[in-house]
Amino acid sequence: MVSLIQQLTPTRAASLPPLVEPGPALSREEMERYSRHALIPEIGLEGQQRLRNARVLVIGAGGLGSPALLYLAAAGVGTLGVIDDDTVELSNLQRQVIHGVSDIGRTKLESARDAILELNPGVNVVLHPVRLDSSNALELFSSYDVILDGADNFSTRYLVNDAAALLGKPYVWGSILRFDGQVSVFWEKHGPNYRDLYPEPPAPGTVPSCAEGGVFGMLCASIGAMMVTEAVKLITGIGQTLLGRLLIFDALTARWREIRIAKDPAAAPITELIDYDFFCGLLPQGEEEDRNELISADRLAARLAKRERGEDSFVLVDVREPVEFAIARIPGSVLVPVGGIKDGTALKDIPRDVPLVLHCKSGGRSAQALASLKAAGYADVVHLDGGIDAWLAGDKSRASE
Repeated sequence: MVSLIQQLTPTRAASLPPLVEPGPALSREEMERYSRHALIPEIGLEGQQRLRNARVLVIGAGGLGSPALLYLAAAGVGTLGVIDDDTVELSNLQRQVIHGVSDIGRTKLESARDAILELNPGVNVVLHPVRLDSSNALELFSSYDVILDGADNFSTRYLVNDAAALLGKPYVWGSILRFDGQVSVFWEKHGPNYRDLYPEPPAPGTVPSCAEGGVFGMLCASIGAMMVTEAVKLITGIGQTLLGRLLIFDALTARWREIRIAKDPAAAPITELIDYDFFCGLLPQGEEEDRNELISADRLAARLAKRERGEDSFVLVDVREPVEFAIARIPGSVLVPVGGIKDGTALKDIPRDVPLVLHCKSGGRSAQALASLKAAGYADVVHLDGGIDAWLAGDKSRASE
């Protein structure tokens, strides 16, 4: 999957020109606030004026977005845009340091805005409460100087790459999973883009999300801080950026390494935004998932109640991993991890003569399990729309009624 890369022998590359022009002179209060930056010759007062004049868009106020937003605000970036459509949950607080206990249930945008303004009230915070997609990416990106991509899925990463390339904008990309982190800078008109690193997305289900595979909380700070470092260098035109280089961090062994990313001369030019879910193999192009293969959380609750009374018969199969099952489960479910279903080793444990209801965390793995079971001859199989996330949300709603 990785193309045109090689081990890097460090070389001295020319700095890129500053991305942002200096703004007006700093006030006395600003000079005091940013004095430690101003004392650095490479930044100075002019560099700080560039930062204050900069507009930076951060995609996601989660694991990477949290430290990135705080450090961008502390650095004095004048306008911070944030894209997110999620709410704060207790499980976020292990790594998403911009949020606190009192923020649980609030939107991440509101929580992030309040934390940013508490740290630096001079920052203009622009909230974008939307899900980024092909219909809005170009408009959202157009008013910003640089984009920080902290997305946790491949379809969004390719979308960000293509939209930034079409607009001629640089973006800083970061990725984390378990103990491993990666960070780089992509800028189509000056060097490689994300497709030069990953020409094709991995097969669906082969790379777990952080919600499925876990993440070492402190890794978010390491990678998020590096992302901000790169953004500041781009804005001010100092130093040597990671454009054309991929920085990889193994937190478990405390080792960093680099590889060079070369632009692929044979790659097709990016001319338009596409269907990125289809490109990443998530859905057939132009089609919704078959609604006959889905069951809602409320419908499952009703069927479970009927099963308790002996009026329904089905097996509820949890296809997540054992540790996920131990943390939270739907009462009456049995654990059969999706790996055994896909390779056939677990089929002996799954009856063929009763209806099956599958579920995972959010629906992706259960859809894969359903496809494998249908291919193996199972006829009466559905899976939970939205997974256990939807079940737990509905459980709270049902409890309040």
